[in-house]
Amino acid sequence: MAPEVLQRALAGIGGFQDENVLVGYETADDAGVYRLDDEHALVQTVDFFTPIVDDPHVYGQIAAANAVSDVYAMGAQPRFALSLVGFPEGKLEEAVLREILRGGASKLEEARVAIIGGHSVKDPELKFGYAVTGFARPEEIRTNRGAQPEDVLLLTKPLGTGVVATAIKAGRCPAEVAEEATRWMTLLNEAASLATRPRQVHAMTDVTGYGLAGHAFEIAMASGVCLVLEGERVPFVPGVEALASKGLIPGGVQSNRRYLGSSADWGSCPSQRRDVLLDPQTSGGLLISLPSSEADRLEEDLRSAGSFVARIGRVEQRGEVYLRVV
Repeated sequence: MAPEVLQRALAGIGGFQDENVLVGYETADDAGVYRLDDEHALVQTVDFFTPIVDDPHVYGQIAAANAVSDVYAMGAQPRFALSLVGFPEGKLEEAVLREILRGGASKLEEARVAIIGGHSVKDPELKFGYAVTGFARPEEIRTNRGAQPEDVLLLTKPLGTGVVATAIKAGRCPAEVAEEATRWMTLLNEAASLATRPRQVHAMTDVTGYGLAGHAFEIAMASGVCLVLEGERVPFVPGVEALASKGLIPGGVQSNRRYLGSSADWGSCPSQRRDVLLDPQTSGGLLISLPSSEADRLEEDLRSAGSFVARIGRVEQRGEVYLRVV
């Protein structure tokens, strides 16, 4: 759904206020957080989507990795999940559904997350995902607010999965590009999230439907600062820029561009690179804002563990815009 549509729908809607709700939907964070007691907080999220790859088993794996990512982005550990299925019964073979469920289960087994139930409906369009619950100590929760001027911005996966999915649907994606994007989409964010725990992190989110630019914008708004992205340092899946130059751009790019509106200054960023910065991601990496000294240590930790990380920008005092690309 376009972000501006959801914003209009939520405008003026209240609800029961509970002092134990530590994180709600007000700052568009990755998951809700509810304090159970002084030592324990429950973290909850839900995500599902239509197929973005042809292989049903891989689709299930991606859906699972994407769903648990929001819990990792909050600094928590996912523990159990409920599956959500919309299946076009009579149009697709039951073997397709079995492979989707098997793929999802295999990825959640890797994440040590128990599937305890779910809900399914007959739907003309195939959809799959999970509602995921995790736990953390209240003081260990990461949010998308708190970024401070002079912070460094790190990203733990390259961009471009939305462009790749669009190219796959059009039958125009080279096999090696699709394989590389799939590798990133099925990669859990667990290792990156765990590596942040000893570090002083000011803000953290995962990059999903609003693209890197959209989620950076949300951190900036929630924190009252300006995020500066160094466009040439932002990593892309190899081959993505070539696909973008051929017009293989998902519709969500335009929605995300409208969402940012005049709050972003794109500078001289080329149009196709701008499109990838706005590209809706599935199971994207973590965007982390933290002090420079902590960033140095976190980069070293991640690289020593064989994990990907890129330094892509910085945080500045709030000016006329929330987001600048230089």
